[in-house]
Amino acid sequence: MRHIILITGGARSGKSTYAEQLALDLSANPIYMATARIWDEDFRQRVKHHQERRGPEWTNIEEEKHPSRHLVEGRVVLTDCVTLWCTNFFFDLQGDIGQALEAIRQEFDAFTRQDATFIFVTNEIGMGGTSDNELQRKFTDLLGWVNQYIAAQANEVILMVSGIPVTIKTDKRQKQ
Repeated sequence: MRHIILITGGARSGKSTYAEQLALDLSANPIYMATARIWDEDFRQRVKHHQERRGPEWTNIEEEKHPSRHLVEGRVVLTDCVTLWCTNFFFDLQGDIGQALEAIRQEFDAFTRQDATFIFVTNEIGMGGTSDNELQRKFTDLLGWVNQYIAAQANEVILMVSGIPVTIKTDKRQKQ
């Protein structure tokens, strides 16, 4: 049965650690779908830290934009993270938020048509006010709309606050 869980929160709120533990609680061999592009050495070290936290029980897939290319039927798959996934579309489409939003929605729908348990990690970047930078405002809008789209499809939404999971939505019924 298809089941979608969205885990959201601010930077360093414990989202990824919580999501990884949840995936391991649900499966002895979960899939880790990594969406990151490495753009500098600091980020390379962050990715390395995430990789070192995971053991051999994980199936690791590096996929910047098209997770639907991967068969995950019957598995638990953790996608970390929606923010970086959206960044890839946003920059590849030269900041056109309409095109990026449509492409992301289509890819999300194609990916989650599979009969699997999906855990998506994302960031709440719009809670801190409106940026004076146009590019940041456009990306904040895009991510906010994508987060709303995923949350509407999700069976569960969890907000991480200072390492504490706060349940925002629980609907155990299957979403079609």
